[in-house]
Amino acid sequence: MRKLDIETVVGTGEDFLRKGVAGAGADGVVVGVSGGIDSATAAYLAVRALGKERVLGVIMPYYENGDVDDARLVCESLGIDYRVIGIKPIVDAVVAQLGFQPDRRSLGNIMARARMVLLYAHANQLNRLVLGTSNRSEVLTGYFTKWGDGASDVAPLINLYKTEVWEVARFLGVPGRIIEKKPTAGLWEGQTDEDELGISYRLLDEILWRLVDLKMSRERVAEELGVPVEKVEYVESLVRRSEHKRRLPPGPEF
Repeated sequence: MRKLDIETVVGTGEDFLRKGVAGAGADGVVVGVSGGIDSATAAYLAVRALGKERVLGVIMPYYENGDVDDARLVCESLGIDYRVIGIKPIVDAVVAQLGFQPDRRSLGNIMARARMVLLYAHANQLNRLVLGTSNRSEVLTGYFTKWGDGASDVAPLINLYKTEVWEVARFLGVPGRIIEKKPTAGLWEGQTDEDELGISYRLLDEILWRLVDLKMSRERVAEELGVPVEKVEYVESLVRRSEHKRRLPPGPEF
């Protein structure tokens, strides 16, 4: 993996946020705080850049679990205002109108989009921007919900791989229990990101860095990392199949 100067990364991120908020004529940002590493790191960075008075946290659980406690810890450690809004009634109301029972993945997408509706409602009301929490690993593999957690106005972590977000989090002083917990989108009991992706973030990042940034062949990547070429091909397929999620909807040329 590349070697980053984390202090420079943080300074660049702070400058990016200040300019983005000022350029939009906004009064601050609203961030969905999940209790996970990405949202915590984004929130810590935003407070450094803008001050705690200009950052609002919104915690949006579908069910009560330890993630809510971790999300509260992030907000209270930073001293930011925050609100807890249970999204189960919203999601259940949507499901009731569908005429069918969505499968687990579809239900998870409804949850993610319900959360984004709430974030934008707060942002619009307060003249703020929605702070994105997506990282490069998830964007490249399509591990996000289009128009859900993938939607935002400013995304300071979007060019950092997941393993780099962990480094930034340590530098910023994110609580250790947030850094050490297994990453999860909190969509259902026992769900973890790495189980769904089918690969650890550390190996994923090493493969993505070589495939996407260094433009290495899959065979060379496999040889250098000592993994089966099929594992590299799997990651390559994730990137290829999710291309539509990284682009605005295409239209015909006239």
